[in-house]
Amino acid sequence: MQVSENSVNNTASIKNLPGFDSNHPPDPKLIDTCVHCGFCLSTCPSYRVIGKEMDSPRGRIYLMDAINEGDIALNTATVEHFDSCLGCLACVSTCPSGVQYDKLISATRHQVERNYSRSLPDKLIRQLIFALFPNPDILRILLVPLFVYQKLGISKLLQATGILQKISPRLAAMESILPQITAKSFQDNLPDIIPAKGTKRYRVGMILGCVQRLFFSPVNEATVRVLTANGCEVVIPKSQGCCAALPEHQGQTEQAKALARQMIDSFADTDVDFVIINAAGCGHTLKEYGHILADDPEYREKAEDFAAKVKDAQEFLATVGLTAKLSPLTDKPLTLVYQDACHLLHGQKISLQPRQLLRQIPGVTLREPLDAALCCGSAGVYNLLQPEIAEELGKQKVQNLLNTGANLIASPNPGCTLQITKHLELQGKNIAVMHPMELLDYAIQGVKLKL
Repeated sequence: MQVSENSVNNTASIKNLPGFDSNHPPDPKLIDTCVHCGFCLSTCPSYRVIGKEMDSPRGRIYLMDAINEGDIALNTATVEHFDSCLGCLACVSTCPSGVQYDKLISATRHQVERNYSRSLPDKLIRQLIFALFPNPDILRILLVPLFVYQKLGISKLLQATGILQKISPRLAAMESILPQITAKSFQDNLPDIIPAKGTKRYRVGMILGCVQRLFFSPVNEATVRVLTANGCEVVIPKSQGCCAALPEHQGQTEQAKALARQMIDSFADTDVDFVIINAAGCGHTLKEYGHILADDPEYREKAEDFAAKVKDAQEFLATVGLTAKLSPLTDKPLTLVYQDACHLLHGQKISLQPRQLLRQIPGVTLREPLDAALCCGSAGVYNLLQPEIAEELGKQKVQNLLNTGANLIASPNPGCTLQITKHLELQGKNIAVMHPMELLDYAIQGVKLKL
């Protein structure tokens, strides 16, 4: 197999090159399960956009193996191919050989962050991201200046002039997906315990998320109402922080472990039957706590027990069944298209459950888009770190959703919602994007949508 021109030329005979350390490098046994058949190529979003072998799962596994063997270096040329991966895990769903690419790319990213020195601009943007997004308390402080920034029209001015894009495409990408700051963004009014309506069936904990609790607080409020209406007592520990999804996916080992321990501790004495999460990316990481803390003797067992209780809100409700009556959302038939979030579809294997719930709402018709399993380009903070590739994927995703002729888009992940909303606006389309929990909440309350 040939390595791309930007990769590692004339290094095969050189040994003692910068490479992986001995702390959980990509497992050679997992690498060897890849037979390089190429089934992953057509489902890999980065390969479809870039078109280079080394920007495919098969190519990256080749690089991992070569670095493990000391044949090529862990350097800028190789790291760029690992960075181009969205971590969407579509290849895991597609692979006929059962290659655990998710474990391989995760191990590689932790190695990269420990053993590769990034450029100063790259370091600064990543430090900004990891300081802000996993820290809802810091983000909350920034809401006031962001609110003023939007109200004064500075955002529109920057976008119209394109100045920020010229200064830093990454900062421009960050600014372009900033959601509208409203009065609800400043509220944190969910009580610690919310009683079930009617007969109590379960006692469940609920995780608020970081971006979700600040910019999509109505989704959390809707989730609570849906759970309580269906016989769940809801417990929301105030000590909970970030789920660790962002640092874990980007190889920030110690930050991810610290956040996972904090989350486990916050639910330690709640005596809940399940822990509910309504954001796809968060849910996938929460279910991986046993892996994240596998080397921690104090938390290993706690992490496994916690992860076993985690359920996506849609997964949970589809399993236990809805008891609340659902009313039509509109006076006429409503056509929906459901957007599969990658970490639900590929990471958690949850696809049928959201559709089953939405079809229970009277008057709803569900449409299926082309390339439903293709990533929208959000992928955590991928659209901030790799804006050019993300832009192309966002355009494709939105066009496929629009082609269904649906009146409304259901999206179960805040990152996907931001990405899709951005590209709908760029195409001049005024179509609502709502979380399935919001739709169920309206159906339970008997509130009609204004579309």
